[in-house]
Amino acid sequence: MCGRFTLFSSPEQVAETFDLPEPPILAPRFNIAPTQPVGIVRLDPAKQERTWMLTHWGLIPSWAKDPSMGARMINARAEGVPEKPAFRAAFKRRRCLIPSSGFYEWKQVEKGKEPYFILPADDGLFALAGLWEIWTGPDGGELPSCTILTTDANDLMAPIHNRMPLILEEGDWAAWLGSGGDDSPAALAKLQGLFRPYDGKKMKLRPVSTYVNSPRNEGEQCVEAV
Repeated sequence: MCGRFTLFSSPEQVAETFDLPEPPILAPRFNIAPTQPVGIVRLDPAKQERTWMLTHWGLIPSWAKDPSMGARMINARAEGVPEKPAFRAAFKRRRCLIPSSGFYEWKQVEKGKEPYFILPADDGLFALAGLWEIWTGPDGGELPSCTILTTDANDLMAPIHNRMPLILEEGDWAAWLGSGGDDSPAALAKLQGLFRPYDGKKMKLRPVSTYVNSPRNEGEQCVEAV
């Protein structure tokens, strides 16, 4: 799964990496937790350009009675999104990339759980595969939300956890965002071919302090090796 991640790269680096028209407004985050604001990259179908949007982490389906449902939707198993009622519409038309400087996972050990920080081997950015929705409240207000897709763990992650975020290779970003405008069954089936573990050689990890366990804690201490 993916229950905590980071984005502490500069706005300029995010814009350059994800081909955004301008740097997004963001502050360094070292401990992003569920239900908190999360920035996503999506495709503006009218302009056919990538845009930045701030969303609530925890997807709220358009048909949900209230936004509390999102707390249970921070992750979506990639293999299930084409059929799951909460995700299938978003998989068809509202896919996104979630920039991340790295994510956390906890390993179960005899004395409890040990946190690890997993980041790109080149210290760049991951593109986590995501879905987004907009929920409209009774007063007409709109709340955008997102979820992070997960897949089977690769060789690097398997000793820690059996699942990991679905991380996309740069060459697959355009297809995932829907740049071709094709949402036919054949095109969606082709996207499911991306539901595979990221190359472990392009990642590195290190044990970190249990300081990160509390979502109230922020700052570089979260990612410092122990």
